[in-house]
Amino acid sequence: MNARNQHDHGKEGRLPAMAYLANPYVPFQLENPPKYEARKGLIRGTLFPGLDLPFMGMVNNKEKPVTPMTELQTMAFAIQELALYLDTHRDDKDALELYQTYQKMYHNGMMEYSKKCRPLNHKTPSEGPYAWLDDPWPWEYCANKEA
Repeated sequence: MNARNQHDHGKEGRLPAMAYLANPYVPFQLENPPKYEARKGLIRGTLFPGLDLPFMGMVNNKEKPVTPMTELQTMAFAIQELALYLDTHRDDKDALELYQTYQKMYHNGMMEYSKKCRPLNHKTPSEGPYAWLDDPWPWEYCANKEA
């Protein structure tokens, strides 16, 4: 192998056969663990304080502004977190009840947002002309902060 091929070969990122890419550790959760309020869970990256393990001690405490869009994001986050928990703890009736409560809140919030502002996706029924590409997009913070 000439010097150029050796140099290029190192850029390919090859690993030896059977090399580990990572050694994951997943903490076990007990039944009915404590839960953050959904808004705090969104900021912390988990709904469950027992899984709140900040990388190198860095903690996100920055609050999101209270807007209809952030409320929907909060509900969607809580629904996903509880769905993952229920995958392994399907008999936890309190978590199931909270999951179903957040689902209803999300659905109602999404319908209200669609009526007031715009559909969140192109699958949501809407009246009038096709407006999916009209500005502002749901993720454009500055344009949606007053919504």
